Amino acid sequence: MAEIKIHFLGASGTVTGSKFILETPGYNLMIDCGMFQGIKELREQNWKDFPFETSAIDTILLTHGHLDHTGYLPRLVKQGFNGKIIGTSPTLAITEIILLDSAKINEEEAEKANKENYSKHEPALAFFTIKDAEKTIRKFKAAQIDEWHTLTKDIKYRFRYNGHIIGATFIELELFNKTFVFSGDIGRKKDLLLYPPQKPRWADYLFLESTYGNKLHPEESVTEKLVELINQTVQARGTFIIPSFAVERLQTIMFLLWKLYQERRIPNIPIFIDSPMGNNVFSVFEQFSEWHKITPSQFSEMKDRMNIITSYKETWETIDDPRAKIVIAGSGMVTGGRVLTYLQQLIDNPTTLILLIGYQAEATRGRQLLEGAKELKFFGKYYPVNAQVHLIESLSAHADQAEILDWLSDIKNIPEETFLIHGEPTALDALRVKIKDSLQWKVNIPKLNEVVEIPL
Repeated sequence: MAEIKIHFLGASGTVTGSKFILETPGYNLMIDCGMFQGIKELREQNWKDFPFETSAIDTILLTHGHLDHTGYLPRLVKQGFNGKIIGTSPTLAITEIILLDSAKINEEEAEKANKENYSKHEPALAFFTIKDAEKTIRKFKAAQIDEWHTLTKDIKYRFRYNGHIIGATFIELELFNKTFVFSGDIGRKKDLLLYPPQKPRWADYLFLESTYGNKLHPEESVTEKLVELINQTVQARGTFIIPSFAVERLQTIMFLLWKLYQERRIPNIPIFIDSPMGNNVFSVFEQFSEWHKITPSQFSEMKDRMNIITSYKETWETIDDPRAKIVIAGSGMVTGGRVLTYLQQLIDNPTTLILLIGYQAEATRGRQLLEGAKELKFFGKYYPVNAQVHLIESLSAHADQAEILDWLSDIKNIPEETFLIHGEPTALDALRVKIKDSLQWKVNIPKLNEVVEIPL
């Protein structure tokens, strides 16, 4: 009997490493190809042999460009994948920036670890190199949103706008007359920069993200909190550090600070943007203005108000600058990037304020800070945490439980099965119970590397 096999190779029982293979008669399709982040046990999965014949994968479809959805692509190509990698034009532009930036960081960190001898591996190796990333980018192919695209006579797909970050979509697949819907990461209904997510109308099989499946984002005044923290920073002549994801959160924070300055609600405090990847993302916002709400003139004014750092020398000059200041630097979970240099130098100072503004995955430095860590490890050494740590949860780019349920509200049928993915165990189970109780749908929480067979 003919069947489709779904291979859950990531974001299954966890919130990271999104990878799903649909093995069908005569054609193998992959949805997302992310790397694992967070706890060591998960990160080690990245280095294991891929559990599916890579040369047998025909096409990869990307929901969006974040590393936990795209970061394994160069490894897959290196292991023999030779098909097309398809996404919306802004998703591919973001993915190119993220892969090249990550490759550079991988190479630099491996070199530093070998030079300073703080890695357990001899020698420490880059997870993927710039050359690997460039080879991967050559396989990119853009597809129009809202149009059906045919892969075979039995398989077609469509990308639908999903908020979250620029270019992000959910994917509708028509497989052998059944509709499979992969939610990707669902955005917010009232995002400052992006339009509300579209909603699916039909799903025979639904693959649903659950990042905040157990939470409702608080009703809090983001602007009031920012004004309060900035005033504290000015009074203490301190440094206000905002670790930020380079895509969307960086632009959102910049927009908020620019508006507050325009409205004269904050003083003329210097604002430094130290994110090489974020600087590259600006061009994507400028190129794809139809994907977001900011006008070209607003975007230009916003950038002019900020001090955009373009070299590592300027990073150190900013650290040594005695003025009260705001620094926005990658990465958002404090796993890498320029923010590590600032925190390494300033986290022991009580006049330093740290504001976390997005989801903090398990075992990341961001999560450790959130949970009250008294010291953090950077580049092989521990540093005491004397800085104040704050969180604005409502700036998350992920839908909360109520928004996820609203996203499901236009589905006219009862799916044959709903698979909950991209969530930590408590979030997955809370959303499972909520969907089961409120919608009476059949809900499944697949395990990592589980294979589910669907008869045709």
